[in-house]
Amino acid sequence: MTFLVLLSLGVLGATLLWLRVRSIGHREPGLPPGPPTIPLLGNLHVFPTEFAHYRFTEWARKYGGIFSLKIGPGTTVVLTDAAIFKELMDKRTASTADRPPLYIADLVTGGLNMSLARYSDTWRRLGRAAHTILTPDATAQHLAIQKAEATQLLYDFLTTPEDFYKNVQRYANSVILSVLYGQRSPRYESPETTVFFKANHEWKLVLDPGSTPPIELVPILKYVPAQWAKWKRDCKRTRELQRIVYFGLIDKTMERVQRGEENGCYMEEVLLRREEFRLDREMMGEDRTPLHPFLHSLILALMAYPEVQRKAHEEMDRIVGDQRMPTLDDLQRMPYIRAIILETHRFRPTAPLMLPHAASATEEYKGYIIPKGATIFVNASLYDDTEEFIPERYLDSENGTKPGVDGSDLRHNFVFGVGRRICPGMHLAQNSLNINTMNLIWAFNFTPPLDTTGNPIQPDLFAYMKGILTGPHPFACTITPRTTHKAQIVRREFVEAAETFARFEGGLSEADRVYVREMRAAAGSGLVDE
Repeated sequence: MTFLVLLSLGVLGATLLWLRVRSIGHREPGLPPGPPTIPLLGNLHVFPTEFAHYRFTEWARKYGGIFSLKIGPGTTVVLTDAAIFKELMDKRTASTADRPPLYIADLVTGGLNMSLARYSDTWRRLGRAAHTILTPDATAQHLAIQKAEATQLLYDFLTTPEDFYKNVQRYANSVILSVLYGQRSPRYESPETTVFFKANHEWKLVLDPGSTPPIELVPILKYVPAQWAKWKRDCKRTRELQRIVYFGLIDKTMERVQRGEENGCYMEEVLLRREEFRLDREMMGEDRTPLHPFLHSLILALMAYPEVQRKAHEEMDRIVGDQRMPTLDDLQRMPYIRAIILETHRFRPTAPLMLPHAASATEEYKGYIIPKGATIFVNASLYDDTEEFIPERYLDSENGTKPGVDGSDLRHNFVFGVGRRICPGMHLAQNSLNINTMNLIWAFNFTPPLDTTGNPIQPDLFAYMKGILTGPHPFACTITPRTTHKAQIVRREFVEAAETFARFEGGLSEADRVYVREMRAAAGSGLVDE
């Protein structure tokens, strides 16, 4: 009898265990619909490992504006309808502002990366400091250096058009360093630029899916010794590089402030108000997202769509002419060029799915349950001809949505995030993108290179880097000034920007100082009386 009881209990336990294991990966009642699941894996076997937004858009057409995926025992909810993510991500942001746990990011940054940090008191302190200092009015004081850096970008395109890809990278890095830390990089090879891109490259490598084990699914991997885990050594190296970059910049800013040589950069105010914001040295030493993917995508699109470029040139010539460079005030009278900016964001967004959010509390939306702890992706797919670059869609409707779709819930700054996670630097970033879009259209023609038979080599519009943040791989483009007179204006504006640049060049290396002197002398000698 005892044996039979024990046997029965054993069978019952095994059955319950089997049912429990078998239920892992199963979509629970109340979740939004989604692709069929299999035991244990759920949808892990069909989850895209690259360019996920394309697959998410396909699933949205089948399952609707809100659908769910099971990743093992975890739940992922994907939103593709403007009204839904406005309701859940903006109006209910208190419940959806968290980030999924990302052990790798925490290992590198100590949980202090403001973009990836969990929704906590630390994140709130970081966000409060950024939002307080980077207001729309406050960003106006940075326009001078943004315009000056944009002018050098034009001059670099004029003199070394074959290096345009690196020229854009140099510009993006230098304008960020100038605005945030008061220290510019006049060359791609400047020490600050070199170490910045090295640190950024290592950061992207450790974040790329597949480069590190699934720690969140197999937590015991956290305890593997570093000598047996290359990924741990990679994370340590990346952390050391980031600390060299950002703490070095903070130290230079502090030294400049102590000498009374302030230039109005962001970090100066952070240092002066660090007790008010309750920020320590570790919290101030954080990285920033570069601007170059947008500009690379813009150039790629202008080259691939000559009719769009022609219309943009026509509008620019009508509003600005060829006797001066455009200003931000001109943009209000340029609906087509504004549409190009919006279409570039839509066509090839820097973060196609933005960064994933996480639900810190269970939410209900029209009968569907978004459980606490669920990962949330936002993927807008409200457009016709999604793989065509059509600025006119933003002339036909305010938000570019396809006929019959209510796009009133969209907003133009959607690309900078949602809810409490909206990017505090979006006003700075948008000013830079607006200035450069107008400048490049005003000054240059962008055409495909020619093959040996004289035929244009059409660009690959899908040759984009993998990862959370993406941009086009290096590509070839023929860049020529639209007129010799405009080329002269570019040279003159670059020479006249020297006074603005000087405020941000106090810590340049000797090699950079020599480069700056020679470059400005060459620009000045190229000026002729007209």
